[in-house]
Amino acid sequence: MYAKELNNIKKSNRLRTRKIYDSEIIDLASNDYLGLASNKQLFENAYNRVLEEQYTSPKASMLVNGYSSIHKEFEDALKKANKFEDGVVVGSGFLANLSMIEALVRKGDILFIDEEYHASGMLATKLLNPKQVVLFKHNDFKDLKEKFEKFEKKGRKLIAIEGVYSMEGDIAPREIFDFAEEKDALLIVDEAHSSGVIGDNLLGIFDYYKIKPKANHIKMGTLGKAYGSYGAYILGSAEIIEFLLNRAKAIIYTTAPSLFDIALGHESLKYILENKDELKAKIALNLQVINDNLGINAHSLIIPIDIADNKKVLQIQDTLKEKGFLVGAIRQPTVKSAIIRLIAKIDVSSEDLTIVCKILKDLK
Repeated sequence: MYAKELNNIKKSNRLRTRKIYDSEIIDLASNDYLGLASNKQLFENAYNRVLEEQYTSPKASMLVNGYSSIHKEFEDALKKANKFEDGVVVGSGFLANLSMIEALVRKGDILFIDEEYHASGMLATKLLNPKQVVLFKHNDFKDLKEKFEKFEKKGRKLIAIEGVYSMEGDIAPREIFDFAEEKDALLIVDEAHSSGVIGDNLLGIFDYYKIKPKANHIKMGTLGKAYGSYGAYILGSAEIIEFLLNRAKAIIYTTAPSLFDIALGHESLKYILENKDELKAKIALNLQVINDNLGINAHSLIIPIDIADNKKVLQIQDTLKEKGFLVGAIRQPTVKSAIIRLIAKIDVSSEDLTIVCKILKDLK
């Protein structure tokens, strides 16, 4: 039924498959930035916390009776650490983006969204009137400003950006935060790849720029990356969170997040805050290795290496796998041009990271 389409994907070297990799392979492909996915102590702590509850499953949506003390404890810890008024946990980052964009952009409002925003956010925009959605050039403050000022003042204006972008690893410019405040625009910040990686307290881009959250700020973060778990959260003003609880379909009509995943995310948050200096030192060390060997002055742990050839990017990935290293081979439509996506995870030694960098330099 779909043979022709699948054949076209195969011919263009864009076929995706599921694989179970050898447990001995050194992982430089996943988003487990801090290596917490293998921290058995955090896992055990979360397991014991769930056993304290009467139920081990959420059973229903949060607005029926699926909301538990485990959810609330984590929300309270998140809003305290990040200095937001309120928060809500969500089943995934994908659902979080659907929740925010579908619910917050009302009739007469305009959403200005970075052209490189995550696919979940782009999908959410399809639920809106096309006239309500304006794409601006990636991380281009001037393009945002020019497009923003073409619209009349009536209706809310929302801006959607990421803290760290998942494919290029680049950071959103401070000017966008300042512009949103100047124009009193709601600013949605997807911190999936920045929370746990940047900032004095490793809390993400608000922390990185030392920006105190205000009423117009909305932060989304995921647990499936630096936090070594699964799920997501949204932080904002009390009014924003209350509105989402009453309007966001992806919150109202889905089962509450897994108790274990949320408990594990909470354990990871505590671990990050308690060990931030050691973690930051390891991040800095690996980024120095990248700079020394590849000449890339990165500010996040995502290191994109442009290859621009789908076949070659797969060959490079295979060569590294044969040598015991796994890197990402990212192709269209995820990126415009094929890249090797190297993640300088801090549980990878500087010696192994150096070896991979030298191999990549030779292969490229």
